Amino acid sequence: MNITCVEPLGISEEQFRKTQSTFAAEGHSFSYYMDRREDEAALAERMKDSEIVIISNIKLGSTVLAQCPKLKMLSVAFTGLDHIDLNYCKEHNIYVQNAAGYSTTAVSELAVGLMIDVLRKVTEFDGTIRQGGSRGCFLGRELKDKTVGVVGTGAIGTATIKLLKAFGCKVIAYSRSQRNEVVDMGVEYCDLVTLMRESDIVTLHVPMTAETHHLVGTKELALMKPTAIIINTARGNVVDIEALAKALKEGKIAGAGIDVYEKEPPLEGSHPLLNAPNCIAVPHIGYATREAFDIRAGIVIEHVWNFINKQ
Repeated sequence: MNITCVEPLGISEEQFRKTQSTFAAEGHSFSYYMDRREDEAALAERMKDSEIVIISNIKLGSTVLAQCPKLKMLSVAFTGLDHIDLNYCKEHNIYVQNAAGYSTTAVSELAVGLMIDVLRKVTEFDGTIRQGGSRGCFLGRELKDKTVGVVGTGAIGTATIKLLKAFGCKVIAYSRSQRNEVVDMGVEYCDLVTLMRESDIVTLHVPMTAETHHLVGTKELALMKPTAIIINTARGNVVDIEALAKALKEGKIAGAGIDVYEKEPPLEGSHPLLNAPNCIAVPHIGYATREAFDIRAGIVIEHVWNFINKQ
C-alpha cells in the first residue's frame, strides 16, 4: 500500500527511515513530509495517490478528500476527530482511527499546571519582576481543599482527578456516564448546574460534539462563584468564548486558563480572550510533550499495520 504521513509528527529522520524500511520490507511505500502545510492545495497534492494517510489536527474537509480517490484509511495522530469530515469518510468507506490515550498524562498535567498558574499568577508575575516590580500586596490561593468540578470523566478527566486528589482537593464530577474508578476515589457525580455553583475550579475534559458545543455559556458562567476559575484543555467550542471573555471583564469569575480555541492558533490580536483580564492563554500545548509524541507515533503506525493486516 501507498502510505503517506503528510506532516512531521515530532519523530526524527532516523525514526522515519527505520519505519520506511520496515514498511518496504513488506512491500509497502511510506512517504513522510518534514514540514507542516495546512492549505488545501498542498494537502491534496501530498495525499492524492495515497491509500493510507497519517495526519494530526490539520483540518481535512471534503474538498481535499474528494481529490484522493484511492484513500482507504486515515490514521489520525490526535484524540479529537472534529477536524475531519467524518460524513464524507463514512459515505466513501474511508476508515478513520484516532490515537486516543497518547496525551492523557500530558493534558492532565497541563490542566493542573494552569490551575496553579491562575491561582498564583505565575505568568503575570514573571512579567512583573522582569519590569522591576514586586509582589506588592498580592496573596495567591492554594489548590489544597479547593472544590474542583471535573466536566467529563473519560481517560483525561480521570487522570486529572488523580492528580487533584494528590493535591488534597475535593472533587465533584459531571459526565455522560459514571466510572466506578472515579466513584472509588471518593468523587461525587452531580448535574452541571450543581457543579458550576459549588466549584472553586471548573476543568473541562469532554470531546467536541453537537451536545457539548457551548456546553458552558452565559447561563453556566453566571452560576459560578465570583472567586472561581475555569480551565479548558478540551476543545475550544465547548465554551462560548465571547461569554467567557465578558464574564472575565465584568469580574463575574476570577480567572481562566485556556489551551484551546474555536480554531487553531495563531489567533488575531483582537481575539476576545487575549484582551480579557486574569486569563492565561497558551497555544494548544496540552498534548505536546516529548513523551506524548513518542507514544503517538507508535500508536498511529500500529493502527496502520492493523488496517493493512485486515485487508
